[in-house]
Amino acid sequence: MSAPVVIIGTGLAGYNLAKEFRKLDAQTPLLLITADDGRSYSKPMLSTGFGKNKDADGLSMAEVGAMAEQLNAEIRTHTRISGIDPGHQQLWIGDEAVAYRDLILAWGAEVIRAPVAGDAQDAVFPINDLEDYARFRVAAAGKKRVLLLGAGLIGCEFANDLTLGGYSVELVAPCEQVMPGLLHPAAAAAVQAGLESLGARFHLGPVLTHLQHDAHGLQAHLSDGTQVACDLVLSAIGLRPRIDLAAAAGLAVNRGVVVDRQLQTSHANIFALGDCAEVDGLNLLYVMPLMACARALAQTLTGKPTAVSYGPMPVTVKTPVCPLVVSPPPRGAAGEWTVAGSGQDIKALCHDAEGRLLGYALTGTAVQEKLALNRELPALLA
Repeated sequence: MSAPVVIIGTGLAGYNLAKEFRKLDAQTPLLLITADDGRSYSKPMLSTGFGKNKDADGLSMAEVGAMAEQLNAEIRTHTRISGIDPGHQQLWIGDEAVAYRDLILAWGAEVIRAPVAGDAQDAVFPINDLEDYARFRVAAAGKKRVLLLGAGLIGCEFANDLTLGGYSVELVAPCEQVMPGLLHPAAAAAVQAGLESLGARFHLGPVLTHLQHDAHGLQAHLSDGTQVACDLVLSAIGLRPRIDLAAAAGLAVNRGVVVDRQLQTSHANIFALGDCAEVDGLNLLYVMPLMACARALAQTLTGKPTAVSYGPMPVTVKTPVCPLVVSPPPRGAAGEWTVAGSGQDIKALCHDAEGRLLGYALTGTAVQEKLALNRELPALLA
């Protein structure tokens, strides 16, 4: 039997690549390996579960057995790779060697964990997959007060979702505005005001330094001296692409696993896509680029080398209290911002010296203009 195509990871990247591959090749042996339970789900939906009153089972779209049958694939769950041997085209699971025809790294990114003093580290929960979400749901049952670390895109989405789910939310983040580096300050102010209208409270500037149990739950101490009473802590301070195993195998890494426009790493027969991959210098932790990569890589794996291209990649942020769509200007682009609107209805546009649109941030009713503006945006990878 010939060596299989092996995909490490069964998130959106791994499963969507497998689906695209099977559209073109129904027979080549396909093996997926995952550290979790292999259920199919959409990771962006993790920050909508409380507002929709859905537990982890409610967010799951298919069990692993159904996915294995659909993909005509073997799926090994709760399995961790211990090493990759590019020279012999095999990977290691403990002492077991697994040969591959092609190896695809789709193992995503890991949560950044901030060190916190005190006796309550067990009350800090990251949510990076469906199993994390299930653990947090259990911990949050019967509780009301959530301290949320991070005011980036994911932190704001969880703030909106948890408040809709009936929780009292306070956010702590060492920044001057929500979603720094992604949003124009005017758009950030609109989103923050929307979340505050739901009852969310912000502590922008300090960090959590000490967390301890007390008679009423938890006591959080911030670096500016503020104390916040809460019942549990949700950490959403960011993600870091998983690169350690790739680096140990001698693959080129930077912020992510370095790949070219055909998603090939620095070694033949090893590819990467999704949150772990740095595609031609871009590491975009969003769904649209991931889907483009899955389609292109499926072509390459079935004998038709295909370079991925990114058109405009606007990001819709799930903050329904203040709808938001953002398309940051391309890396290295120089432009000037103009802002129109007021309150929660902000249209911030970035143009270059010749008047060409480079990016935008739209909030509230201004999001209705996104389709027209998208037609003016430059491609991220032409």
